[in-house]
Formats: sequence, C-alpha cells, structure tokens
Amino acid sequence: MYRAVTRQIEVTVEPNFMPDRSSVERREYFWSYKIAITNSGTETVQLRTRHWIITDATGRRQEVRGEGVVGEQPTLAPGERFEYTSGVPLPTASGFMTGSYQMVSESGERFDIAVPTFSLDSPSPGGKRVLN
Repeated sequence: MYRAVTRQIEVTVEPNFMPDRSSVERREYFWSYKIAITNSGTETVQLRTRHWIITDATGRRQEVRGEGVVGEQPTLAPGERFEYTSGVPLPTASGFMTGSYQMVSESGERFDIAVPTFSLDSPSPGGKRVLN
C-alpha cells in the first residue's frame, strides 16, 4: 500500500494488476487501484478536482485532469473516509502514477493534497516482474 498525508488528509492507494483485462499479444495491460481518502483534520473538506500523471515503462507521460473522482465530489467531515476504485490501461507491462486532488475547505480555501506515487507492475507467470 502507498500512503501520503497532506494537511491531515491521508490518501492511500492499493494497485492491482488485472490479467483478465490484459493481453501481452496486444500490448494492453490493465490495473485497478483502490483509493481511500481519510480526513483526520478538524475542518470539513470537499474534493473538487483530480490531476493524474501516468507514465509507462518507455517514459511516455499522460496527464489527466477532471472534476471529482468516479463521478463524485465527496465531502469529508473530520474523521470521515471516502473509498473508490478506478482503473488504468498501459501499453507496457509496468509504469507508475502520481497526482493530486484539489480540495476546498469550509472556509472556501482551495488547496492541493498529494496522491502518493504508486507503481504499476505486472507479474510474469513465474511471479517476477515483466520487463519490456
């Protein structure tokens, strides 16, 4: 599991390679990732936007920006947690993702929180990482 904390808001990520949605022959590799966002602070916050940087094994970068996550802009009171699962395809057997969420506090302050950089690795049949 990968973890980052910004302003008492914790983001954890658990990536999972999905062999049933991947094809070595077509050079398509797919991962799901489960994200949990926990507000350990004292102020209610709302997630407004996301920014992802996705890098494959050849160094090709793709940036994704958008409103909310999985169609939601969750509001988290102190002590609350929001979880979601999403996915990402890559043309290589490994890569990594990093990013941030823009949050807004009850007082209207906008700030970014870090999503930890996490590795996307596909296992080979022998359990070792597949290198390109």
